[in-house]
Amino acid sequence: MITYLYWLIVAALALGLLYFIGYQIKEWKIAGIASICVLIIGISAYYFHFQQVFVKRYGGVMSISVPEGELHLAATWKDDNLWIENYNPETNTCHFREYSRGNLLQGQVTIKNCNPLLRQATTINAIEP
Repeated sequence: MITYLYWLIVAALALGLLYFIGYQIKEWKIAGIASICVLIIGISAYYFHFQQVFVKRYGGVMSISVPEGELHLAATWKDDNLWIENYNPETNTCHFREYSRGNLLQGQVTIKNCNPLLRQATTINAIEP
């Protein structure tokens, strides 16, 4: 919901500039430039700052897809950055990938010889008589 409110405010600002500067003052060129600047700043601010903040703190919406051939294990937040853990059964490695604001500073940690599924199978076998 907060995401929709954000985009409504950005669109209202851009259209308001078109109306007041373009229609009321009759400076369409300046109104167009100002509206485009508001849209560019709004898109950049959302992508580079607000997207993960909205998701974590205010219940926004965000989609991430699991890479081909990997199984999703866990997700966690570190500050405002999302860390996703996936398992690749072909290479027997676990990958922790960071999704930072704007995807500028993405970290990745690879754990070799990681087999989380083997641990579950051992636990299940230990429980059964």
